[in-house]
Amino acid sequence: MLIKLFLFFLLLLALPDMYIHKTYIRRFPQWIRRAYWLPSLFLLSGMLLIFSLHEPRPNSMQRLSHFLLIFLCFAVPKLLYVLAVLFMNFLQFISGKKLYKEYVAAGLGLLSLAYIIYGATEGIQHFQIREVTVSSDELPAGFDGYRIVQLSDIHSGSWTGNGKALQKAVDLINKQQPDIVLFTGDLVNNVATELDEFIPILKQIKGKDGVFSVLGNHDYSLYIKWKTEEAQKANLDSLKSKQAAMGWKLLNNDHVILYHNNDSIALVGVENSGNPPFPDYANLSKALKGTEGMYKILMSHDPTHWHREVLPKTDVQLMLSGHTHEMQFSMFGFSPARFVYPEHNGLYQEGKQSLFVNIGLGHLMFPMRMGAWPEITVITLHKI
Repeated sequence: MLIKLFLFFLLLLALPDMYIHKTYIRRFPQWIRRAYWLPSLFLLSGMLLIFSLHEPRPNSMQRLSHFLLIFLCFAVPKLLYVLAVLFMNFLQFISGKKLYKEYVAAGLGLLSLAYIIYGATEGIQHFQIREVTVSSDELPAGFDGYRIVQLSDIHSGSWTGNGKALQKAVDLINKQQPDIVLFTGDLVNNVATELDEFIPILKQIKGKDGVFSVLGNHDYSLYIKWKTEEAQKANLDSLKSKQAAMGWKLLNNDHVILYHNNDSIALVGVENSGNPPFPDYANLSKALKGTEGMYKILMSHDPTHWHREVLPKTDVQLMLSGHTHEMQFSMFGFSPARFVYPEHNGLYQEGKQSLFVNIGLGHLMFPMRMGAWPEITVITLHKI
């Protein structure tokens, strides 16, 4: 994974530089031509150092994230500059008119730099309340108007030292006065200790019927080379204990019955069920046992579970997922996440079954969100 990422960033760095040097820089004196390469050589040296020292632990992850931010501030504006110049060269050839391509391209590059800086500073805490109504004729009348707050992908290790931002999110969550709060996985990046700083903050989250959660792929700490299986298991057990200390009720291939206005529905939670290379620990049949004939809400971290098992094998009316983050980037409604996940953001319906994909509250690796703002979803159930 890191090798592929290194090669990608190497190309992202080298190709625009080669074009700019060949097109503009080589006409300057030799000392300027040489000086032009210094920032890129610095970034290349940084890449070699960061990637060689990297291990998936909080300090190392933060170091990688900060370096990636610096890298993108240099590389993306140059890439967009080159792409804009090439495109306008084509337009100029077609139209026969002189275009101020360098000025337009430079403006685009500067705008991208400003957007990256915004995404890394304000964008990651530009929390959005998203209101959604899910309607069903199978919903018991007593749950008409029931309010669910869904959270997902907090990735607490990425917030280290920034508890103030998470406190802002928690205040927004409680302001919604939800009947229940459901968290659909990825509470940490890699290790349970990432959570310690935020337990006093996250334990403030309240729902009238409680706070329930499931595990996401990162919660199992699969991206660390543990010395023993026992150490990895101890880490997972610690994460479960910390959630219990926050008052969160973890549903691992299990369910609970919720009661409201003399009616009842089933809340079901499964362990992570993903396509390879993501783990599949879910036991959906076990979790559903005893819920026959009831309206069911399923918490399952990975939205691909919907088409793989939930739709073809169950009558679950509503599934809640996260995982995609919308790749932390969306512009004019477009995100590259759509090329990876058929269901990547928002509400999807097939027949009487629905899926909602929350794009996450936190961030991972790239310390920014651009357009795909961190989300707090308020789902209101409606009886048709």
